[in-house]
Amino acid sequence: MRIKLMIKMMVCMLGICLMLNSCYHRHNSHQQHAAMLEYSDRQLDSISFSTTHHYTNKYNFMVFKDSIHLMRQQPEELVSGLSVDSFSVKKNQLLVVTDIRMVPQDSIDSVWVQLATEDNRFGWSRESRLLPQVVPDDPISEFIMTFSNVHLLIFLVVIVVITLAYLVRKVFHSNAKIVHFNDIDSPYPLALVLLVSISAAFYAWIQTFEPEMWRQFYFHPSLNPFAVPKMLGVFLALVWSILIVGLACVDEVYHRLPFGEALLYLGGLAGVCALDYIIFSVSTLYYIGYILLVAYIWFAVKSYRRRNS
Repeated sequence: MRIKLMIKMMVCMLGICLMLNSCYHRHNSHQQHAAMLEYSDRQLDSISFSTTHHYTNKYNFMVFKDSIHLMRQQPEELVSGLSVDSFSVKKNQLLVVTDIRMVPQDSIDSVWVQLATEDNRFGWSRESRLLPQVVPDDPISEFIMTFSNVHLLIFLVVIVVITLAYLVRKVFHSNAKIVHFNDIDSPYPLALVLLVSISAAFYAWIQTFEPEMWRQFYFHPSLNPFAVPKMLGVFLALVWSILIVGLACVDEVYHRLPFGEALLYLGGLAGVCALDYIIFSVSTLYYIGYILLVAYIWFAVKSYRRRNS
């Protein structure tokens, strides 16, 4: 027994020593505080540019439009009226920022960006012409760009298709299920449409009052709500909530309705969510969306409580 006790004590002491050793922090005499570091003028300019423009040297872009034209010569040659030539870079090709230059003589745009292509060609472009034609090389940024450009058309098509489907069903069947009016006995569809509405209004609020914060998120996106400013964290939490509640809706609907009716109901629910997104994301930009959102929440909750009292 004594031997076993001694072995246990030795193991415990060894474990404690290992844990204490892992907590030891060796002081590095060569390490300096960030405030004590000296930066060159070029580094200071790069930091300042990154703060206001949200990208700097070695930042990766991808061509989003059909093609982009880059000038081979220096920007000063174009401003001086000299002849220059250019080359095109096709869609979905990568570009890397290699230099940024301020050209005060340029009356169109004083910011010029030099980019390198995948085949080691170098060219210049005005920033105002460059940014609408490229997207940050990140899947989230690409999704934001694509969604911002075509989402209204897609949602309008969805709404028209779903509306026609409901009209056809009304002709042949009565008492069709639809959210808000003849809904199923479940809180998930209500929660989903309210989350979409609140998210759309909050997205428009960020666009209106914190455009630079959204611009920073566009150039440096993240899906982690805790890795971004609080306002963006709330928005990302709402987006994750929409995904989770949406999956719960699908499971709930398929357990409560036959397959055909469930498919049509989910299509109608998607159409209502699309309509809510369009209405609140646009109307909130003109401040009337806040009033509409309160009225919509009151209407949705009252309708649900009346049906499920």
